[in-house]
Amino acid sequence: MLEPEVTIDTALVSRLVATQFPRWKDLAVLPVASGGWDNRTFHLGDHMLVRLPSAAAYALQVEKEHRWLPRLAPLLPLPVPVPLAMGAPVDDYPWHWSVYRWIEGETATLERIASLPQFAAGLAQFLVALQRIDPAGGPAPGQHNFFRGGPLSVYDGETRQAIATLDGKIDTVAASAVWEAALAATWHGAPVWFHGDVSWGNLLVRQGALSAVIDFGTSGVGDPSCDLAIAWTLFEGKSREVFRAGLQADEATWARGRGWTLWKALITVAGHIDINPIEVEKSRRVIDEVLADHRRADRRGGHPHSA
Repeated sequence: MLEPEVTIDTALVSRLVATQFPRWKDLAVLPVASGGWDNRTFHLGDHMLVRLPSAAAYALQVEKEHRWLPRLAPLLPLPVPVPLAMGAPVDDYPWHWSVYRWIEGETATLERIASLPQFAAGLAQFLVALQRIDPAGGPAPGQHNFFRGGPLSVYDGETRQAIATLDGKIDTVAASAVWEAALAATWHGAPVWFHGDVSWGNLLVRQGALSAVIDFGTSGVGDPSCDLAIAWTLFEGKSREVFRAGLQADEATWARGRGWTLWKALITVAGHIDINPIEVEKSRRVIDEVLADHRRADRRGGHPHSA
């Protein structure tokens, strides 16, 4: 996560809407609870939201979402955000921003999910449908999505540094083994669509079931193993098995998924160990899940090959 580069508040959003979309100037602007970090989100009346990047790195995603989400949405089995309008940069807010239709639902949490295996099956079905959409012309991994869908080697130095930083605090031998296995499981497949940030915060539930998938800012076409992280951040046991089976993920893809998950958890712990104990504890649990899963694969003889 990058630190916000501008102050985004209700007054700014109200001013942007009133000057650029006067037809909506009388609608109430209110912050969304848990309104995000990469982007700040505000209610606009009862049926729309305003979404504004908080830093220049995230602003690269706006035009991509406006181009591709209207094309992806009709081909997917669950609702996804579809932009209604794009706002322009101004003196006190330097990037494009978006107006979307509001999607009903609550952020996915264990308490709100009625059946984790059913939730896992529904998510796998969604991701398979996304991967089957024609990728022609879609955005390749790059700065716009922090190289999600590209080779894990992009983050090799950062990961090894985090492992070294955490020596004595985690099982660095096991973490290195997971990372080496992920790097060795090179992907050679044809590029497919991926979401790029399949986390509980980007999944909505209604009546206990998965009801929508939001925030396609890190989406693109490439290796979809970056979408597997939720197997270790939310799922476990039976639900993890159901998720993997639904995706038909082979050993190599699963190994790269462990690698993506480990990278993010390691840099979170290393970067927040003295400042955010809650995030550190959550990421430590993820590291434990990834290492345990890798050990189980070793016992089964599930050694990945390039895919």
